[in-house]
Amino acid sequence: MNTDLHIHSCLSPCGDDDMTPDVLVGMSMLNGVELVALTDHNSVRNCPAAAAAAAEYGMGFIPGCEVTTAEDVHMVCLFPDLDAAMAFGDALEPCMAPVLNKPEIFGNQIIVHPDGTTEIYDRLLIPATSISITELADFAAPFGAICYPAHVDRDANGLFAMLGLWPEDLHCPAVEIRNILPPGVPDGLKTIMASDSHRLEALPQGGFPLPLKSPDFRGLAEYLGVL
Repeated sequence: MNTDLHIHSCLSPCGDDDMTPDVLVGMSMLNGVELVALTDHNSVRNCPAAAAAAAEYGMGFIPGCEVTTAEDVHMVCLFPDLDAAMAFGDALEPCMAPVLNKPEIFGNQIIVHPDGTTEIYDRLLIPATSISITELADFAAPFGAICYPAHVDRDANGLFAMLGLWPEDLHCPAVEIRNILPPGVPDGLKTIMASDSHRLEALPQGGFPLPLKSPDFRGLAEYLGVL
C-alpha cells in the first residue's frame, strides 16, 4: 500500500498557500499514493476538507496532527475518524501558547472548509505546547490516537536532536524517519517513512510502501499491532 502519513496543508504556517486540502490530496492520488494523512502543526482544522477530497477521489485518508511537545519535539498523532480528531483538536488548544501569528514572518495559516470557503487562523501554530513527550500518549489515548516521534533522523525538532536520547518512559508502536534509522531507537518498533511535505513539489511519486491490509486507520493500526 503506497502511503504518505505526514503532510502539511496551507494551515501550517510553513506550508505553501497552494497546499490546500483538495489539491494536496488530489496530487497525492495522481502520484500513486493510496493512503494519506494530513498532519498540520498543532491543528486538525483542515482535516474535514481533506477527508471530503479523499472520499471524492476514492483514496484512503487518516486525520492527524503533528504535535510539538513541551520539549520542542515533533510527534505525529493519527486518529480513527474525524470526530476523534476534531475532539482532540479542541482539547489541544488550551495547551497551546497564546501567541499570535505574524504572517509576514511565518506565513499564512489558512483554514479551508469542505465547501471551499476559507478563513485565517490567528494563533501561531508552531510553538511548543505544554504537553511533554511522555504525557502525549496518555493525553491522546481517549481519542483513540496512535502517536509516534516524527523525523527522528532530522536535526530540526527531531527527538534525538532535542533530547539526545530516547526517554525510557516513552512508549509508542512506531518511529518516523526521513532517510536512516538512527542509533538509540528501541528494538521492535515499526519504521514509517513519510514526506513531511510543505510544498506541492515535495509530494512524493509513489509514496512510501507499507504492508497494510486496507488503506485506512484500521489497516495501519493492525500493522502496528495496536488493535
